[in-house]
Amino acid sequence: MSKPKKTVIEYRNYELPLNFPILLLSGDRWHISDVKSGKLHFHNCLEIGICHSDSGVIEFDNRPVQFKAGDMTFISRNVPHTTYSNKGEASLWSYIFLEPAELLKGDFGGASPYANIFEDMMQNFQMIINRKDYPDIYFLITEIIEELSHKGMNYQLSVKGLMLSLFMKMMRIYSDNNKLTQDDKETHENAIVIAPALDYIKDNYMVNFPIEDLADMCHLSQTHFRRVFNEIMNTSPLSYLNTTRILQSCILLRTTEESILSVSEQVGFRSVSSFNRHFSEIMGTQPSEWRHRMAKVDNASILEYTGWMQAQNLSEEKK
Repeated sequence: MSKPKKTVIEYRNYELPLNFPILLLSGDRWHISDVKSGKLHFHNCLEIGICHSDSGVIEFDNRPVQFKAGDMTFISRNVPHTTYSNKGEASLWSYIFLEPAELLKGDFGGASPYANIFEDMMQNFQMIINRKDYPDIYFLITEIIEELSHKGMNYQLSVKGLMLSLFMKMMRIYSDNNKLTQDDKETHENAIVIAPALDYIKDNYMVNFPIEDLADMCHLSQTHFRRVFNEIMNTSPLSYLNTTRILQSCILLRTTEESILSVSEQVGFRSVSSFNRHFSEIMGTQPSEWRHRMAKVDNASILEYTGWMQAQNLSEEKK
């Protein structure tokens, strides 16, 4: 008997502007085919989607969920999924990709009320809700899309205000509706079990340490730890560590003039050749090429931000 085919999972990186970490993808090109992809994908940031027409299926790690026009989706980073329309249809979507913790910095931090709900939501968001049931949420998302599309005066301030209201409402919905099934409970419990490893990687990615140490932190055997880690994160501990290092290197490449060698050493790679290889596998290009491309993106973002500030200052002067 042949083994079941292993699910292929693809990483997608959305390059968000540093000064305003949010990206809108909308328009006629965002029709979703009725051809089912042979692989799942996950991203580096939160995805908010809104379906404008037709219907289809979103699969979360091979768990199918139906969607229809008027549905809104919230999918946190690192959640594998894929979307396809029903046969003969081509659903139209708009997508917002963002880093909520950066965009709303200070509003839902560790010292704020219900920060634990916000943090849990950022890690475990897999929600589909409909316009008919939540017209206020639909209104907020469409207003955000409108602001991001037309970029009128002070649009960034308007988007932040709308996002703050959206997340306050979504935290209530998430908290009220987060009733776990038995399978979900087991997954959630396993996620708690490997939390010490995830926290250690987050704080010590730049240090060279044996992967076996992570199993000890979680009080699991090495075999059991690797199995549970793969079930929760859909990747191996070493691959997760390397992805974390590469994503941190992207921040250094965008915000400093450090050499490629220095960046590779700062994020924990023992050789620049190993760094280049992993960077190319995850980001799809070499570090130097990616840095050059991001310099153009950031320069455009700075010019846009400067123009926004000038407009805001003129508005203040007229008062």
